[in-house]
Amino acid sequence: MTIFVAMTSKREHSELSLGVKVFRTAILPVQKLPLGFHYAWGRFFAWLASSILRYRRDVVMVNLSRSFPGLKWKEVRDMAKDFYRHFGDILAEAVWFGGCRGNAARLRRSGLCRVINPEVLDSAFGKGKSVMVLCSHQGNWELLGGIFEFLEDRTRICVDDIVVVYKSLSSRFWDQFIRGNRLSVVHDGFEGYVESHDILRKAVSERRNGKVYVFPTDQFPYSGATRHDVGLFLNQPTLAMTGGAALASRFGMPVLYLGMNRTGAGKYEMSFTEICPDASLMSAEEIMVGFYRLLEEDVLKDPANYLWSHNRWK
Repeated sequence: MTIFVAMTSKREHSELSLGVKVFRTAILPVQKLPLGFHYAWGRFFAWLASSILRYRRDVVMVNLSRSFPGLKWKEVRDMAKDFYRHFGDILAEAVWFGGCRGNAARLRRSGLCRVINPEVLDSAFGKGKSVMVLCSHQGNWELLGGIFEFLEDRTRICVDDIVVVYKSLSSRFWDQFIRGNRLSVVHDGFEGYVESHDILRKAVSERRNGKVYVFPTDQFPYSGATRHDVGLFLNQPTLAMTGGAALASRFGMPVLYLGMNRTGAGKYEMSFTEICPDASLMSAEEIMVGFYRLLEEDVLKDPANYLWSHNRWK
């Protein structure tokens, strides 16, 4: 019976992978179209999601109203409109990004994103330890798979030094497809895209090798995850997961905050800010408080640049 279940599971996985490959091949010609084309359908989708489908509209309005209590209703509504427009751009850029498979030069030529202070990451990595980079759903996180290209060879870090942590989706089909899309500009055989449940095992096995761990960490704590109170974030009591911070503390890593701000239409700037040089000298909660303070500063500068359609204050 066990052998039969294993064979069935293997066959299902093979069929699923084939389906993903067929789908990816079918949409590749569309992905390769100019970025301007994708922004056009992205803006249409944004209008559709906001005005017709009303995709998570109530969540967006509640999140914005509570985060900016001094705003009038019209101002909140206008802010929501700006968010949905940016949300459409995120999807458009993500689809276009998948068309850069095997063509990293296309990504660099676009000027879509750049890292403005790679020396901060380079300096932290040069201390002989792994580095923890905490990031959020700000800017376009779907472009993180291209972070090595955005560094523009201005660092000693190579692509195999980078480990990006992710949370798998409930749909295996979309999990496989999005995984491949996010890694479109990374060479085949890249082993640095690691599910959150496996990150501790990865860190232990690589403890003698310097790695840059890119860890999204602004979600509401998952079921079963450890929850810690980090005080007020955007005027609301906030609970945080401390997985990345706890890992950094355990191995004494420097911890950096990765911001991703918009400078114009289709233009992002990534920047690194040091939270602490040695996480073993701080508690995981203190690290996360520092992270949320920096994130709040960025969100207040450009509210629409943050993902408001997810409930982070359940």
